[in-house]
Amino acid sequence: MRIKAVIWDLDGTLLNTLDDLAASVNAALACNGMPLRSTQEVRAFVGNGIRKLMMRAVPDGENNPAFEKALADFTRHYGAHSRDRTQPYDGILEMLDRLTEAGVQHAIVSNKIDFAVKELSRVYFGERMRSAIGDDPSRARKPAPDSVFAAMREMGVTAQETVYVGDSDVDVMTARNAGIPCVAVLWGFRDEACLTAAGAEHLAHTPDELREIIGRL
Repeated sequence: MRIKAVIWDLDGTLLNTLDDLAASVNAALACNGMPLRSTQEVRAFVGNGIRKLMMRAVPDGENNPAFEKALADFTRHYGAHSRDRTQPYDGILEMLDRLTEAGVQHAIVSNKIDFAVKELSRVYFGERMRSAIGDDPSRARKPAPDSVFAAMREMGVTAQETVYVGDSDVDVMTARNAGIPCVAVLWGFRDEACLTAAGAEHLAHTPDELREIIGRL
């Protein structure tokens, strides 16, 4: 296998985090007397970090006088409830282990706040991940390639040995900006039309199909 490292998006790719994200969004909105959002609305809002998530969820976004408080309320609630209903998608752990047996390293790069990425990686994936990198003020977030390059350095791999796997248009753009191939998964938060429009060249319907695609790259 030519690929020696897979860099993974987290939400919608490895973990189904949608219910917990929606619950925290609505807890923050309720605390500030704002209208609640449906789970499907929250699905469309995620992918660009928590500030952008709340800008989309709060009426008038950052122009709302209560925006910063709502953002802080979300961060506090999600910090306490990020694992209430979150689980790996079916087949993910088995796929990771089979890739590891084939000599592949793993890392997470996400726009989720850094402390949550590290905690979720530790709880759900243990030592499977060589690195878990989230949103940090010291780095530009996806689709900038900065965090992808940081993960590659930690794993000691080149662009020719690395693939990025995600579920969104942001992930497709991130891989393109990093100069590495991308496999887009279809079980996450964006549909096939969105991914194809973003330029996704490889689409995986299941974890087994994803592993096969990685093996052919």
